[in-house]
Amino acid sequence: MPFQIAETAHALRKSFDRRASALGVTRAQWKVLLRLTRMPGLRQVELADMLDVEPITLSRIVDRLEEAGHVERTPDPADRRVWRLQVTERAKPLVARLRGIGHELVEEAFDGIEPSELERVSAILARVRENVSVIQRGRKAAEA
Repeated sequence: MPFQIAETAHALRKSFDRRASALGVTRAQWKVLLRLTRMPGLRQVELADMLDVEPITLSRIVDRLEEAGHVERTPDPADRRVWRLQVTERAKPLVARLRGIGHELVEEAFDGIEPSELERVSAILARVRENVSVIQRGRKAAEA
């Protein structure tokens, strides 16, 4: 079962990548843009952790997005060493197109599957994530 979940996620990502590449956006870039749209003002280190990338790797991605006018770094008022990240107004049409690609992909990928089946799968996957979270917390507590 874990292999099937991973393969399904991989297939969805690859399909999205192909569609997004027509807009000139890499996977790393669209992941940053979509996450910042949902959670504006993140610190770079927070975003790197959420995306499971090294901070230096994220810094290079943000550099490219900043050069393209899609992301801006703003100083954190509480800590001069920290930058907060925001999606720019210029990027909003691009983000809207990326979201449209995502909605289109979901419609096509889940075609012929009953909404009740999708709700059940979603609930099961949420439970799996919660179980894994509990396991992780237990291991961290045991290590402390």
